[in-house]
Amino acid sequence: MPRKGLKPDKLTFGALINALCMELKIKEAFKLKKDMCKIYKVPSSTFIYGVMINGLCRIGELTLAFRLKDELITKKLVLNSAIYNSLISGLFKAGRRDDAFGVIEEMDSNGIKPDTTTYNIMIDEFGKAKDFESAYRVLKEMPDKGCKPNVITYNMLIGMLCKDGRLSEASDLLEDMPRQGCKPDVVAYRTLFDGLCGGSQSEKAAFILDEMIFKGYVPHSASIHRFVSGLCQGDNMKLLFRVLNSLAKGNAIDENTWLMVVSRIYQEDGPQVSIASQLLDSLLL
Repeated sequence: MPRKGLKPDKLTFGALINALCMELKIKEAFKLKKDMCKIYKVPSSTFIYGVMINGLCRIGELTLAFRLKDELITKKLVLNSAIYNSLISGLFKAGRRDDAFGVIEEMDSNGIKPDTTTYNIMIDEFGKAKDFESAYRVLKEMPDKGCKPNVITYNMLIGMLCKDGRLSEASDLLEDMPRQGCKPDVVAYRTLFDGLCGGSQSEKAAFILDEMIFKGYVPHSASIHRFVSGLCQGDNMKLLFRVLNSLAKGNAIDENTWLMVVSRIYQEDGPQVSIASQLLDSLLL
């Protein structure tokens, strides 16, 4: 750039330092920041401090991260919620919960309101600790604090509830999302579907599958194969046919799954074979 008569500015260095921090090349980012100030005489910015603090928190270098935050304040740059969120997340990951809550208090005292990301970090931490009572409390408090839960908020909770075997609560949460002005996405449905399948709740999984297909979503192909495989090993042929019908509507059955189903159906004796053949013929049309 200098050879072409162009002077690198904050945006130039911001893009480069951000890329280095994304790749966790923090040492190189520090060198470039130093060159930026000393060689190119370009002052740093809140954005540059933010991406560097985030990178340091990701690798657990919290002392350096807080040192940069103090340097930012000394240079009279503006702190923002993104910088605080990086510090809070890093402290939680390091198991320093009390310090994380201390930063949240500092954030509030400095007139920076916690945002949805702040609350999502807290919910994620409580969920990992299986403290669902506290996670629900935070979820309930968010609207009162002027923060609306987003689809990430709900997806995290649904995933953690499914992982803990609390499938009924996860189902209730997904059902409550539209009432809270948050539309469930494909991740929410896939997470719950996989949870129900893993919990051997085939009827409920089939119900969620119907809803997914209706909304234009489909499970992962591996999830479909596992679910259908489980049904093929059971004796509830009615449920198997219902699931096949739903999957056919969503064009979500691969060749291997079809072959597995055909093999299972033709193990049956009596009228089941005729019914199954008619069903398969109708689905293939």
